[in-house]
Amino acid sequence: MAQQERSSLAGDLEEIVSRLAPKLKELRGERLFITGGTGFFGKWLLETLAWVNKRLAADISATVLTRNSGRFLEKMPQLAGNGAIGFVHGDVRNFSFPPGHFSHLIHMATTSAEATFANEPPLEKFTTTVLGTQRMLEFAARCGAGKILLTSSGNAYGPVTDYPLPISEEYPGAPDITRPVASALGEAKRAAELLARIHAGMNAYEVKICRCFTFIGPYLQTDIHYAAGNFIRDAINGGPIRVRGSGTPVRSFLYPTDLLVWLLTVLFDAPSGRLYNVGSSEPVSIGELAGKIAGQAGCTAIIENNSDEKETSSPDNYLPETTRIRKELNVEQTVDLDTAIARTLNYYRTSGFQ
Repeated sequence: MAQQERSSLAGDLEEIVSRLAPKLKELRGERLFITGGTGFFGKWLLETLAWVNKRLAADISATVLTRNSGRFLEKMPQLAGNGAIGFVHGDVRNFSFPPGHFSHLIHMATTSAEATFANEPPLEKFTTTVLGTQRMLEFAARCGAGKILLTSSGNAYGPVTDYPLPISEEYPGAPDITRPVASALGEAKRAAELLARIHAGMNAYEVKICRCFTFIGPYLQTDIHYAAGNFIRDAINGGPIRVRGSGTPVRSFLYPTDLLVWLLTVLFDAPSGRLYNVGSSEPVSIGELAGKIAGQAGCTAIIENNSDEKETSSPDNYLPETTRIRKELNVEQTVDLDTAIARTLNYYRTSGFQ
C-alpha cells in the first residue's frame, strides 16, 4: 500500500518541487517544527518535504507535534521509518518545548475536523486555536526561529454582506459574535493573527499569514462535513451523489499542488505580517460541483434540498480574491477545477479512502 500511495502522488510531488526548486535552497540542512502536521495540509507538507529530500538531497528534518503519531503513521505508512520526520507528543496549548534550534515554524494546528463534525464546543475550538498560537510563538522565541508561517482561515472575514465578492484582504468585516458556534473559529483565527503580529514586534522572527479557503485533492476527508469529500466518496461508490441542501452556496477549490507552492512561497518571500488569501478564484456552486464530479465519475447527482438550521462557520458565499498573492509573490493557480476533480477521483480509485 505504501508504494502504491507514493507512486500515485509522485507526479504531484514532482510538480511542487519543480516549481519551488530555486526557493527550496532556504531549507537545505534546516530543522522545521510543524503543528497541524497530521491534517490535510500537514500530510501534503510532509509528503512534499520527504520528496524534496529524495529529489534534491536537501537534508531537511521536520519535527511534528501530535497527540498520536501511531494513528497518523497507520494512515501514512510511506512516512514511517523516514528518519527526517520525527514526532513530539503533546497538546498545542501546553506542549513541552523540544530542545535545540529550529529555523522555520509552520503553525497549522487548530482543533480537528473530526471534532468540528462532532459538534465540538465553541470554547474548546477558540481556546485551542488562541492558546496554541500563543504557545507556538513563545516556542519560536525560545528555539531561535527566523520565520513562522501561520495558516489562518477565510472564516476570519465572517459573513460577507454589502461587499463585492470575491473577498479581498482589504475587507474589514469580522465574524458575528452573536452566533458563537459559527464565529468561534473565525474569531480565534483573527486573535491568532493579532498575537503573531504582536510577538513578531517583540522578537527577531518574521511571521507570514495566510487566510486559507477550500480545497480538493488526495487526503481530503470523505466521511465528515466536507461537501467535496462526500461527493468524491459517493462517486467512487457508484453514486448517486447527494447534495443535502439547496446546492446554491458558492465555493472555490484549490488543488494541493498549488496550495503547497503558495504556502511555501509565502513562508519564503512574504513580508512579515502581510496577509494573503490562499484559495481558488474559480467560483462554483455546491450543486455545480456535485454535477462536475458526477459527470466525470459517470453517476448521477441529486439535490435533496433539505433544510438545515445548524450553525456553520462558513458563509453561503466563500470566495477569495487572490490578486494580492498572485501579483506580489508571483504565484498562479495551475490546476483548474476539472483537472483537480480528475486527479482526486483517480487517487481515491487507486488508493482507497484515508
